[in-house]
Amino acid sequence: MQQRPSAEHTLFVQTLAGSATFGPKEGREVLFGRNRPLVHLTLGEDDPQVSREHGRLRFTGGRWWLSNSGRTGVRFPAGTELRPGGEPVPVPPGYTLVTVLGSPGREHALEVRVSGPDRVRPLPRHDDSTRVPRPWPLDGDERLAALALARRYLQNDPRPTPQSWRQVSDEMQQADPGGGWTHRRAEHTVRAIRERLSAAGVAGLLASEIEPPVGNRLNENLVAELIRTNTVTEPDLDELDREPG
Repeated sequence: MQQRPSAEHTLFVQTLAGSATFGPKEGREVLFGRNRPLVHLTLGEDDPQVSREHGRLRFTGGRWWLSNSGRTGVRFPAGTELRPGGEPVPVPPGYTLVTVLGSPGREHALEVRVSGPDRVRPLPRHDDSTRVPRPWPLDGDERLAALALARRYLQNDPRPTPQSWRQVSDEMQQADPGGGWTHRRAEHTVRAIRERLSAAGVAGLLASEIEPPVGNRLNENLVAELIRTNTVTEPDLDELDREPG
């Protein structure tokens, strides 16, 4: 079955409550939020922390822009967050998963796809083989530092956070007693990983991409990417925990 082409910049949006398609037209607005009668896409209908009109997608200047008019944040891939009242952000061609933050422990998905120059919406691929994520190449020191940073996630702690630089350096020094590891060296090693992956197209690894306060979100985003791609896995912790020989 051949997919019928759609105009470039066509917007496909979907939530648990439904889906819709909108062609590109200057000034067109697509509203999303809790109040079904007044928005185009409903999400978080039973969550009072989702605003009745939480945000909108507006086509202007040849692209779609997303704005947040709600009371809670709207999160993009890799943890980038659009805060209430923040400047609209452009939605790139292709697929973007947007999550609206609701009541504690709840997030509501808004799946967005914007057609690119090929103008074809991807067909379902039910019988295709599953693609395995490609791990990022790390040298020996980087790998150990990444494992130490991600330890709590790999151990499936209930509320994991990246380890501190001092904790990372302590683990590195134990695994590599002659390496002269300090918390500064651990920080520089991890920063080099973030910068290299950012240059390769991974979002959310630079402070300039995150609205302040940045806190620990750069390392949280890095750990998420390393785990997503199987660059570090739970069995790999043996590399840190084995006695140095």
